[in-house]
Amino acid sequence: MFSRKRGAAKHVRAADAPPSKALADSLASDGAAPAPEFGPWDAAHAPAGVRRLDLGSLQIPALDGVEVRVQANPDGSVEQIVLVDGESALQLGVFAAPRTEGIWVDVREEIAQAMAADGVAPREVQGRYGVELLARVNTPDGPADVRFVGVDGPRWMVRALFQGAAAASPGSEGVLGEVLSGLVVVRDNEPRPVREPLPLRLPKEMAEQGQAAAQRAANGSQPE
Repeated sequence: MFSRKRGAAKHVRAADAPPSKALADSLASDGAAPAPEFGPWDAAHAPAGVRRLDLGSLQIPALDGVEVRVQANPDGSVEQIVLVDGESALQLGVFAAPRTEGIWVDVREEIAQAMAADGVAPREVQGRYGVELLARVNTPDGPADVRFVGVDGPRWMVRALFQGAAAASPGSEGVLGEVLSGLVVVRDNEPRPVREPLPLRLPKEMAEQGQAAAQRAANGSQPE
């Protein structure tokens, strides 16, 4: 529903919106800005001593009661991350961005246009990270609230999609909001096109377990 055609990436003008805390810190003089009050953090500012699930470009804090659902390929590369808490869900994505500009303004506009084309009327709301998109969409189970949040960082952007009770309004995220504010983004040094998804992978142990399960399933399906 929200997929968009790839095109030339637009950059955000300085007057469009103030940079996020993470991005503002990265642009500070001498590159020695203090750590922000809350994340998503760039790896350079990540607090120590926190237990996290390491998925490569994203490290997700391990919080009690939050179920992490990961869709991965046989090679261990991750296609989708969804975290579930009761009747609420949080889908996460992380993308390449310029060092000195945010891209959430443009991404948000494109999401709104896509929803409008599908007959959905999104509205902009002010949240902890700035302007968010809130809408009610039709699903096979009936109308449901969704809320898009974007956070611009140094050479990255996190896109968060809240669904269910956590999507109703800013401030209603509960423990899933803690997950978002505790994320750590590990941006590699590879030059990447703007908006390209940053690489995500299963931890080695999880990848090996998945490969073993796939092999057992394949062996079990072979005719004798």
